[in-house]
Amino acid sequence: MSQQKPNMAEKREHLYKVLVIGDLGVGKTSVIKRYVHQFFSQHYRATIGVDFALKVINWDSDTLIRLQLWDIAGQERFGNMTRVYYKEAVGCFIVFDVTRVSTFEAVSKWKNDLDAKVQLPDGSKIPCVLLANKCDQSKEGLVNNSSQMDEYCKDKGFIGWYETSAKENINIDEAARFLVSSILDNDKAASHDDREQDNDKLALDSTESGEGRGKGSCC
Repeated sequence: MSQQKPNMAEKREHLYKVLVIGDLGVGKTSVIKRYVHQFFSQHYRATIGVDFALKVINWDSDTLIRLQLWDIAGQERFGNMTRVYYKEAVGCFIVFDVTRVSTFEAVSKWKNDLDAKVQLPDGSKIPCVLLANKCDQSKEGLVNNSSQMDEYCKDKGFIGWYETSAKENINIDEAARFLVSSILDNDKAASHDDREQDNDKLALDSTESGEGRGKGSCC
């Protein structure tokens, strides 16, 4: 009878829901396919409603992350389902196409819609990264000025932005790692706050029940 080797260290596992939103045809599906499957095609049908992909990340020696990517159709901002789609998300990519200024002009509307419909448990905005996609092609508008883009992102509440190309595999992994780092930081902060609250409650409970008095005390 063979003996199983004991697990020396169990990996901590996290499941995070991340939204990928933006106007129709900006390359959301291509970005996800490149990130998850290292695959690119010129021929994708427009997403209808919402699609899903799962990326498993061995973050470090004791942390495994399952990233559930929600690919939401470009026209969905005008529908009533986005509140359902956004529910329980902890991070987001908003994507625009650098060759079409109109898709950049729509970014603030997507961001406002996102902030109105989903928040972290503490009521703060979920971390969101702006992707200036198709950067392998000629760029139009503000994206040509990086300092102005920095200012724009700061003003709109993005944690950062990246020029990306799903076709040439530019900055996709870097942008994802940046977002996941922010999600992990928020998760750790929330866990710390929960522990503090639990400790406060334990201290309060023990005081109220008379515990914690000196053993030799008499009243």
